[in-house]
Amino acid sequence: MDIASPAPAPAAPKPTILIVDDTPDNLKLLSGLLKESYKVKVANNGRKALEIAAAIPTPDLILLDVVMPEMDGYEVCATLKEAPGTRNIPVIFLTGRADEADRERGLAMGAVDYIAKPVDPPTVLQRVAALVPVP
Repeated sequence: MDIASPAPAPAAPKPTILIVDDTPDNLKLLSGLLKESYKVKVANNGRKALEIAAAIPTPDLILLDVVMPEMDGYEVCATLKEAPGTRNIPVIFLTGRADEADRERGLAMGAVDYIAKPVDPPTVLQRVAALVPVP
C-alpha cells in the first residue's frame, strides 16, 4: 500500500518593496540589500513611483528619497496618502535630509519612519522587517 506524502505547502509570495531614488547607486545598493527576502521594484522619479504604487498588487512598503528633481519625496508621499488605493502603504523616508525639521515634516505627512543617509544596511533591514516581516 502506497501512502502518498502530503504535497509541500506552496511558498508564500515575497512581500514587495518599492524603492524610489533618483541616484542609480542608491537603487542598486538597496535592491541588492533587499532582493533576497523581498520582491523589489524601483523607480527613479516620483511620477514613476506613483504609477508603480497604484498598480495591483500595491507594494507592501515604499522606501522614498526626499530630494529628487521634478517631484520631491514629500510631494510623492502627500499624493500617496491622498489616494484611497495607496494611502495605507507604509512609507519610510530614506534621505540625506536628516535634520529634525525634515524628519518631523516627513512623519507628520504620514511616513512611518525616517532613515538618514548614508545607508546603514543593518538598520534598513531591521526597520523594513519590522514593518514587513518575511514569510
